[in-house]
Amino acid sequence: MRLIERLKKDRLAAICAGILLVIIIVGIFAPFIAPNSPIDVNVKEKLAGVSWKYPLGTDHLGRCILSRLIYGIRTTVVLSIAAMMTTILIGTLLGLLAGYFRGKVDEIIMRICDVFLSIPSEIMILAIVGILGTGLVNIVSAAIIAKLAWYTRMIRTIVIKYSDKGYIHFAKVNGLSTGHIMKKHILPGAAGEIMVLATLDTGSVILTISALSFLGLGVQAPTPEWGMMLNEAKNMMTVAPLQMLFPGLAIVLVVAAFNFLGDSIQTSHHIKGDNRSR
Repeated sequence: MRLIERLKKDRLAAICAGILLVIIIVGIFAPFIAPNSPIDVNVKEKLAGVSWKYPLGTDHLGRCILSRLIYGIRTTVVLSIAAMMTTILIGTLLGLLAGYFRGKVDEIIMRICDVFLSIPSEIMILAIVGILGTGLVNIVSAAIIAKLAWYTRMIRTIVIKYSDKGYIHFAKVNGLSTGHIMKKHILPGAAGEIMVLATLDTGSVILTISALSFLGLGVQAPTPEWGMMLNEAKNMMTVAPLQMLFPGLAIVLVVAAFNFLGDSIQTSHHIKGDNRSR
């Protein structure tokens, strides 16, 4: 609650959070908001200009650009958030086990993470997609696997820092269960730093999914996705250069909003930590 109160005082953070909230709501209720079908082809109206029927015009197949942008929120933004939440959930579980119990558990988990971290994430994602094939589920799975080891190691470091606090040792001496200590003492303290990691890196996941779709390795037609829209629009650059503008701006806006929000959360968390130390 204190974090929310601090974010309310940060105008930029409030604007970014509002933008992201509106975008997510629009994506969820896309069938009720989009003016047209995102996949219906109408060659007679291809590359149509801005009009009441097509507020942002149409693409090379006569599909409504605005409708495809709205439906693309589901695949580009909502799924990126879902992938990040899954990564954080699994990474938190593994990081807790490694950071709290140490010993053999820590050794096994960290050596597995070292193997994954020895391979650049971009190469690993391409390799996983190459093995599993293209498609929405496969690129999300690839993004989770590629980032899981890094998050496990980072969360382990956070857990170790909080496990060495005096009140944790006091709780152990008083005979409190491991589950109670993790749930009531370690996780609440580490939640702020984990939230910072997740918020700052969500933009990276969005760029990854969009880049794979742009290269033809991600979301496949006719499913609307911002990276794929850029891929389709690049072939029309000489005829209709504005085709690339709208999906490109959408990606920049969302990624920037997540980054600015993450910076604000990080600043608020540091201020809170400084106040505690005093």
